[in-house]
Amino acid sequence: MTEDTIEKLKALQEILSQKFEIENEIAELPKALSTKSELVNRLKKSYIEKNSQYEETKRRILELRRQMAEAEAEREKYEQQMDLIKTQREYEALDKEIRDASDREQYFRKELQREERALEEMEEALEREEGMIEEQEQELADEQEKIKTETQVRKGKLKDLAKDEKTVVPGLDEELLFKFERIIRSKEGQGIVPLRRSVCTGCQMILPVQFVNDVHRGEDILFCPYCSKIVFFVGDEDEADGAFLADDEEALADLVDDADFAFDDDEEEALVEDDRPPIVTDEDDDGDDEEEEEPEADEEEGASSGDDEEGDVIEDDDSDDIDEDMEDSDDDEEFDDDAEDEEEDEEEEEGD
Repeated sequence: MTEDTIEKLKALQEILSQKFEIENEIAELPKALSTKSELVNRLKKSYIEKNSQYEETKRRILELRRQMAEAEAEREKYEQQMDLIKTQREYEALDKEIRDASDREQYFRKELQREERALEEMEEALEREEGMIEEQEQELADEQEKIKTETQVRKGKLKDLAKDEKTVVPGLDEELLFKFERIIRSKEGQGIVPLRRSVCTGCQMILPVQFVNDVHRGEDILFCPYCSKIVFFVGDEDEADGAFLADDEEALADLVDDADFAFDDDEEEALVEDDRPPIVTDEDDDGDDEEEEEPEADEEEGASSGDDEEGDVIEDDDSDDIDEDMEDSDDDEEFDDDAEDEEEDEEEEEGD
């Protein structure tokens, strides 16, 4: 039963991964369209602002033309009055009025020319932006049509996937399906993975031994404790790759215990090399000989001096012993002479 469920989940994974991918594509398509729409809206807003400036400039031009016409008319009126003046004071006053009117006329004419040039530039800019807006609107329309077509195609694929899903889903637990769909959606289309050498191939984490044994038995649907994906055992392939059970665990434990007291070949060679005498080069040999010769010379000198001192001491001791022996022999001779004299005296007394 569990094997059938695993096979269904593997087939369902292919279907759901494609389904969610297509749904994401359908959701992403309008984003490109919204970007294009935003660009068109910005162009239109800029066009509206520039158009309002254009209209304002046109109104200023009309006002400048009116003011310039009034200044011109005023100047002409003052010029006509020049023929009617009678005094110098009237002439000076009228001349001042004519100059003021002329100055105003020149000012309005210059301002009018400046505004007219600005109006021409604005008109050209508005024409360019109108062309850009029309172009972007056409591209937007084409993009909308393209997105609409692609969306319809993807929706058709979703219908086909839904039919395939209906053929796989029957017999599966609803709660399992709910979890499985959430895992695939959150794990980028991957919800069920094989077990390789006690490692989850979904997250590359080493799983507990008991959990691996439970997966090998295949009695329940199990989820990886690290990545939450469903893990399954693929049979001989995992055995060949080195999956192990409880007996294998005990054997490995024994090997680990034995390894604590064993040396490998490299360590043994290192120990043997440590016991070997150091290799002395020619330079080191010369230096060591020189250093060793000096202490030997010192030792010889010390030994010879020590021998002389000991020799002297020995000779002194021998001479003292000889003198004592000679004194003892003299004392013995004197004692013998005294004894002979006493014996002679006794013999004489007896003879008397």
